[in-house]
Amino acid sequence: MISPSLHPEAVKAVCVPRRRWAFGLTPRTIFLLGAGLLFVIPGFYEARFSYAMLIWDGLVLTAAFLDGLRLPRPSQLTGTRSWRSAPALGTATEIELTIENAGRVIVECRLTDDLPPALTREVADHRLRVFPRVPATLRYAVRASERGDWETGWLYVRYRSPLGLAERWARAPLSETVRVYPALRSTEEQQIFLARSRQIDLQLRQARQRGLGRDFESLRDYREGDDLRDVCWTATARRGALITRQYQSERSQPVWIVLDCGRLMRSRYVPPGGAESGQSKLDHACATAVALAQLALYSGDRVGLLAYGQNVQQRLLPGRGAAHLRQLIELLAQVRVETSEADHLRATAVLNRLQPRRSLILWVTDLAETAMRPEVIDGAVQLLRRHVLLFVAMAQPEVEAIAKVRPRNVDEMFRAAAAQEMTGRRERLLARLQEQGALTLDLHPEVLTPSVLNQYLTVKERGMV
Repeated sequence: MISPSLHPEAVKAVCVPRRRWAFGLTPRTIFLLGAGLLFVIPGFYEARFSYAMLIWDGLVLTAAFLDGLRLPRPSQLTGTRSWRSAPALGTATEIELTIENAGRVIVECRLTDDLPPALTREVADHRLRVFPRVPATLRYAVRASERGDWETGWLYVRYRSPLGLAERWARAPLSETVRVYPALRSTEEQQIFLARSRQIDLQLRQARQRGLGRDFESLRDYREGDDLRDVCWTATARRGALITRQYQSERSQPVWIVLDCGRLMRSRYVPPGGAESGQSKLDHACATAVALAQLALYSGDRVGLLAYGQNVQQRLLPGRGAAHLRQLIELLAQVRVETSEADHLRATAVLNRLQPRRSLILWVTDLAETAMRPEVIDGAVQLLRRHVLLFVAMAQPEVEAIAKVRPRNVDEMFRAAAAQEMTGRRERLLARLQEQGALTLDLHPEVLTPSVLNQYLTVKERGMV
């Protein structure tokens, strides 16, 4: 669940006329006017029935005019849009619309909320009855399909009295910028990994090794062979004897999340039986980044972010705390897929400059199908000289499916052979990278998050950083 502080702010505005002549007749009035044409038939035999038709239509129009005069002016209506939850991929977002009527007549409103296609694919009309001086509220849900910042439009209101002979058209300027965040795991799903993290932390506390690392553990008497740099001179002055500091292995480690935003992360993954258009590989990577950041911060680690394409898009130095997690989520919401190949070597150089000390790096990317060794492999080898690297390649389910199909003709045979060559080359590249010390995963997007969290906990349990 996203923190309420990330929810978009409520917007409230007084309605204005939709156009200069912002009123009209309702279908009910048109039907009653059409009913007057029934007098035409007897009018062929008796002329007075023709006058009856005119009198009928005049009465209907007069009633519609008086009904329209009773309606409140647009300036007497106030519209409000508020968000019950922050928009995020994969979850329904509830929006609350409120209309306040400062007039004297009950109005039947037909509301149309202008939202960007990233939040809803279909424009829906909502009906609401509003009593005088009593705010009326309705709620409806939307499901976001794209991350990032999106501009909402106006709220359009068509309202009439219960008599329903005339209606007015108004609109409320409720435009605002709404940020759609990456998908988040539910609390129940996250509890499993948090429980395992607590267990690992207890085991590490019981098995901590004194003398290693640079985290202060305790003071003791100086012994022959101790480093003079570890002498605590303030304690020595108080006790009149040499006192040295004793250290233990660091429990808090820097964890870097590196996201490839190049063209290979643009493809969308649609799970079997899923929606028409699924989320992109980068969307799945961002969701995994949020889940790992939550788990790592809970475990006491510091989390940093580097999202790159041709240039670095977003960068966040390792830190802790709820404010740091919020900043990371805000940056992930603004990450964009680029149409060109990402510059992996530049990202590697930037990361080595930002993190000179040993750390755990999660690198989520994909392997380009080229005759030469992909550049991302060269960058990964450079990181392995100093860091623990968890290299995650986003699998290609379509290619794997083609490779497993038994060909029935020559064309399918060539397609299957090409797919098998691609998957075999991919496996060899990851195997060679693993031989050089990297932790490698080749995963479908739908199992990316739980697999990465389990691998992170394994790294913590073994004390590999």
